[in-house]
Amino acid sequence: MPVSCTIRPRPMPQEEFTRLDYLVTQFAFESQNSLGRLCDETIYENDLAARISAAGLGPVQQQLPLILSHRDFTKTYYLDLVVAESAVYELKTAIRLINEHETQLLNYMFIWGTQHGKLINFRSPRVECRFVNAQLSLEMRRRFKVHLEKWCERDGASERLRTTFVALLEDWGAFLDFAVYLEALTHFVGGEHNVIRMVPLARDGISLGNQRLHLLTPDTGFCITALTNGTAQYEQHLSSLLRHSGLRCFQWINLDHHDVHFVTWPK
Repeated sequence: MPVSCTIRPRPMPQEEFTRLDYLVTQFAFESQNSLGRLCDETIYENDLAARISAAGLGPVQQQLPLILSHRDFTKTYYLDLVVAESAVYELKTAIRLINEHETQLLNYMFIWGTQHGKLINFRSPRVECRFVNAQLSLEMRRRFKVHLEKWCERDGASERLRTTFVALLEDWGAFLDFAVYLEALTHFVGGEHNVIRMVPLARDGISLGNQRLHLLTPDTGFCITALTNGTAQYEQHLSSLLRHSGLRCFQWINLDHHDVHFVTWPK
């Protein structure tokens, strides 16, 4: 996977991470006890990094840039804290940790190629933590299966969408945040200026305003999801959107773990 980073992740045994994390988590509680829970995320990041460094826990990087690329597309992420060239800590100042935070950190870990990470939230009344483990290697994430039973390749644009997405999976592997796949596809099929459009919606002749959609052609939308269930309900919602938009169809890509479903709706 074409990833550019100034540091390569060091393999860290589980026992070593457990010992390291015990101390880092202790410092996080000390930081909140000292600063309270109303500071900005950067303040906690600086304070936690200083405590870790003072304890000699071994190099600490803040906002480590991580660049993911494919052909002429690049996307830069920043890792909040990297400790001992292996453990990634993503810091939050949120009401509570949610699944999207875990997805974000897992995405970073898959791209960088490390196994151990943790979310730390300083805004909650008591420091909130959640372990995140990346068990799938890049080789395992590249073992995906393409399903085309419900796909109708109506034109060259649809073919380009399919082949580009398969190339991305062959390069990056599956299981990344689907938003980065959508951003890359948008780039390759025409760029944001040409692809992201405001489409008028109407009901029974009543104008309802404009809806932001990704268009493959003037009458064909496209979308990406990561649904493991509920695809039938999603099809119903696509039908409702089509009925009120005047578009002909949607080219829909769903990532379900190692299974990649290409669906034309309606076929």
